[in-house]
Amino acid sequence: MTKRSRIPLNSALVVGGILTALLIVTALVSLVWTPEVPTRVRVAMRLKSPGEVGFLGTDHFGRDVASLLMVGAWNSLAIAWPAVLLGAAIGTAIGCAAAAWKGIADEIAMRVSDVVFAFPAVLSAIMIGALLGSGPLAAILAIAVFNIPVFARVTRGVALQVWTLDYIAAARAIGKHPLRITWEDVLPNIAGALIVQVTIQLALAILTEAGLSYLGLGVRPPNPSWGRMLSDAQTYLSQAPHLAIAPGIAIALSVLGLNLLGDGLRDALDPTLKGRGATA
Repeated sequence: MTKRSRIPLNSALVVGGILTALLIVTALVSLVWTPEVPTRVRVAMRLKSPGEVGFLGTDHFGRDVASLLMVGAWNSLAIAWPAVLLGAAIGTAIGCAAAAWKGIADEIAMRVSDVVFAFPAVLSAIMIGALLGSGPLAAILAIAVFNIPVFARVTRGVALQVWTLDYIAAARAIGKHPLRITWEDVLPNIAGALIVQVTIQLALAILTEAGLSYLGLGVRPPNPSWGRMLSDAQTYLSQAPHLAIAPGIAIALSVLGLNLLGDGLRDALDPTLKGRGATA
């Protein structure tokens, strides 16, 4: 009887998995239920403290903070997931091509990646927003563009190691095309590293989306966003500090959970990498 391979558990993987699961469950629940309608304005109940009105109080428009946080979780994931997956798909293709053909293709791919990597996501969002207008699409494209060189570098690095293995040399010796070798032999062996990198970049994407929304370049009002909640809370820090504390904790726990999940997966999938940072 063959034994099923299991991913060994570690504390980072467990804690990160729990925090990430809470984030995803909260986002999904917000699609069908929230304590109050998030966009409902109740001027008479503005700036109420937690417990006085609702679990986490109300904001300067009388909107329920807990409901805003729940919908904000969905909006964060709705931007972070497609942005990271788009960046991962393009970056992985570039990295695989650079590793397979080397030479001038490798040099061009890495130099272009260096140029793109020089522009932070916020600056990319400003440029894209000038062309397309600010909003979720601009945020997704900006974060995706930032992630392309990250995944290109990571993919190239691990793929080059696989290309030196004996079974790859045997496949080349029998005339197997580099594209087929990449698809059938290289990608399955680097999938673990890419999955780990996706979780790490998701954490950065959520943080970046919050920053973009804070600057008014992300989710448009009246749709809730953790970043814009922080921006709106600045004026009322002395009167209602909970308006900044709640989204701040939500962002911190989400980023912490995904980072721990990435570290835990990295240590579980390749124990030799334990204690090293993810390649960026």
